[in-house]
Amino acid sequence: MSVVEIPGSKSVTARALFLAAAAEGDTTLVRPLVSDDTEGFAEGLLALGYEVAREAGEWRIGGRPQGPGVDGARVFCRDGATTARFLPALAAAGRGTFHFDASAQMRRRPLGPLTTALRELGVEVECHGADGHHPLSVRTVGVKGGEVTLDAGLSSQYLTALLLLGPLTEDGLRIRVTDLVSAPYVEITLAMMRSFGVEVEREGDVFRVPPGGCTATRYAIEPDASTASYFFAAAAVTGRRVTVPGLGKGALQGDLGFVEVLEQLGAEVEIGADATTVTGRTLSGGTVNMRDISDTMPTLAAIAPFASGPVRIEDVYNTRVKECDRLDACAENLRRLGVDVRTGRDWIEIRPGAPRAAEIATHGDHRIVMSFAVTGLRTPGITFDDPGCVRKTFPGFHDAFAAWAGQ
Repeated sequence: MSVVEIPGSKSVTARALFLAAAAEGDTTLVRPLVSDDTEGFAEGLLALGYEVAREAGEWRIGGRPQGPGVDGARVFCRDGATTARFLPALAAAGRGTFHFDASAQMRRRPLGPLTTALRELGVEVECHGADGHHPLSVRTVGVKGGEVTLDAGLSSQYLTALLLLGPLTEDGLRIRVTDLVSAPYVEITLAMMRSFGVEVEREGDVFRVPPGGCTATRYAIEPDASTASYFFAAAAVTGRRVTVPGLGKGALQGDLGFVEVLEQLGAEVEIGADATTVTGRTLSGGTVNMRDISDTMPTLAAIAPFASGPVRIEDVYNTRVKECDRLDACAENLRRLGVDVRTGRDWIEIRPGAPRAAEIATHGDHRIVMSFAVTGLRTPGITFDDPGCVRKTFPGFHDAFAAWAGQ
């Protein structure tokens, strides 16, 4: 058995940075993820006038419940979706004009439901290219609050951004959601808000967020469950056993549910109090709905050829508006490997095969690289046109994965 230490969760780190900024006083984040996305978020907070001190293993953030400490700033969000969606919402709580831009990849990703909601709350949001996309400007005198209706069918991050903004409004927020994808990520947000002293009430599709800011705290970041999926998948297709500490029955992240998919397909899974272990067995085919854990869809697609029957993944339309169109990217690369694949609007079906070596077209997407690295464990010779894009969430991935594979 091998034990793999996984870096901190990107999703948890981003939410913790926002909540720390919204709190009165200093918050310390323990074992935050250090990657391009989270560094970009921290740099954004600095530009907005927050105090951020980064040391090995700990980041300290000086919070301001009244919003940014400056009345104007220019923030470059890099490739980070959480940065690009959360920081304009945080800026709305301040007073001034704040300009945001992002990479070409992030400019293509939609923000429309969030910008619409902010406008409904009285915030002036001007998009300088396509409406509902970066670059954009936020002109604000704070947010009074009230009621807003939101479509979160493309990304749960729109809802999370408004939930996090809620405590910084004058009267609180009442958010009615008409559609929601990746619901477990919202549960992460609600649980973390409780840790920062904010109790959100939920009745069906309506969320009520009280005003009053957040409470500074010392907060430990749990390992990234999406990143752990590559090691769990690696064990599943090699017949080996891997244990990831820090992810157990009390884990916040819904993406740990990926191991239940592996179990459904034949792997042996043990979820303990503070660790999860996967042992590889012969994988069968089957149909799985991955709406709630869609970030791990590429992980499953990349190992599906090694199953004994077809693997069909359904209800993952939102993966088409991630760093790239992940459904098409997975299909394209599996075909490069000689695997029989079919796709539809929101599904992909992969038939068993013997993948051959090929260069993977990464489309600059970290999850495509890490997923097909798992395929490479049983298909020597796989290469990537942009292996370095893993810096977005796990700069040390290739070394860590090679070390595990070589044990």
